[in-house]
Amino acid sequence: MNINEKKLHLGCGKTILKEWINLDIMGRQGVDIIADLERCSETPLPLGDHSIDEFYASHLIEHIHHTLPMMQELHRVAKNDAKAVFRLPYGSSDDAYEDPTHVRQYFLNSFGYFSQPYYWRADYGYRGDWKTEKISLLVSEAVYKDKSFHEIYEDVMKKRNVVSEMVVELRAIKPIRESKKELQTRPLIKFLMA
Repeated sequence: MNINEKKLHLGCGKTILKEWINLDIMGRQGVDIIADLERCSETPLPLGDHSIDEFYASHLIEHIHHTLPMMQELHRVAKNDAKAVFRLPYGSSDDAYEDPTHVRQYFLNSFGYFSQPYYWRADYGYRGDWKTEKISLLVSEAVYKDKSFHEIYEDVMKKRNVVSEMVVELRAIKPIRESKKELQTRPLIKFLMA
């Protein structure tokens, strides 16, 4: 790791990552920043503008009610081209619904709404801009090892519990792009066998 890089681990819980800034709502050993990501519209993170190179969140975003203010605040502290990786349950899985603390489900196109081009029809005041670069969907190797991309994709679109986990990779775009539909891009979609 470049010692000048700053990496922010969001909602770290009990998983403390070395060489990362560990942020959580609860204070415990290893947590560097105590902050409530639900309140980003009211209380900015105690980090400077354009200060973070990389973000990581594992099974956090599905617990957040106010995702647009959070993503806008992360955009504020992100350097241009900063990478963000989110791991979460796929929206059509039982895991996305069974946990009563999950407040939102995410699908293939959900993360596009953290970019400006998706707001070509409406303006909700969101001023972050994250480009979704890649989405990896973890599927059962026993079921899908001999299936084509299109066969797996069709099952993902029609059936429940095909995807066990989704990993989304984003990039911060600064300055933010115009809210124009023609600026929308499609991420690379990959299926990973688990």
